Amino acid sequence: MTRREPLWRAMISVFSGVALILLPAVSAFAAESGTPVEETTTGWVFRWINFLIVLGAIVYFMRKVAAPQFREHAQGIERSIQEATETHDAAARELKAEEGKLAALPAEISRMHELAKHDTAAEGERLRSLLVMEVEKIKDAARAEVEGAQRVMRLELKAVAARMAVERAEALLHERMTPQVEAALIHQFVEDLVELPR
Repeated sequence: MTRREPLWRAMISVFSGVALILLPAVSAFAAESGTPVEETTTGWVFRWINFLIVLGAIVYFMRKVAAPQFREHAQGIERSIQEATETHDAAARELKAEEGKLAALPAEISRMHELAKHDTAAEGERLRSLLVMEVEKIKDAARAEVEGAQRVMRLELKAVAARMAVERAEALLHERMTPQVEAALIHQFVEDLVELPR
């Protein structure tokens, strides 16, 4: 409570008391004079006093009863405005952050595109080198197989040639081996045996 509130209360109490005391006296005075109370100066004074009392009561009511409610309502509105401002600021910050992300999105897409292109090129190069290595392995295996087959064929050819040579030699030997040649060979063999040192 401020110091003015007791003063207002005191003034209202005084005016109310004076009005209550003087109102019957004025009506009695006016009744004696035969003039209506409303038209006399005293009537006008009491009308103003009554107006001030009613105005004081209204002001008192407004300050004591309605003012705290208005104050609470105003504080509630102020809190709502503050919360709305904070929410708006937070939303503006989030919007700015999202706009920043959105602005960076083309650069990120371009970076990812370049990275994918680089990865694709690296994977293609890796696959090419693997393919070259596989081709070389296949070539080496084919070369080894051909060389092995050539060796086998050479050996088979040598065996066939040897067999054919033996067969040809046998055929020649049978052709040339007559009983006279056979007798000469045996005779030569026996002579060689005789000449051997003992």
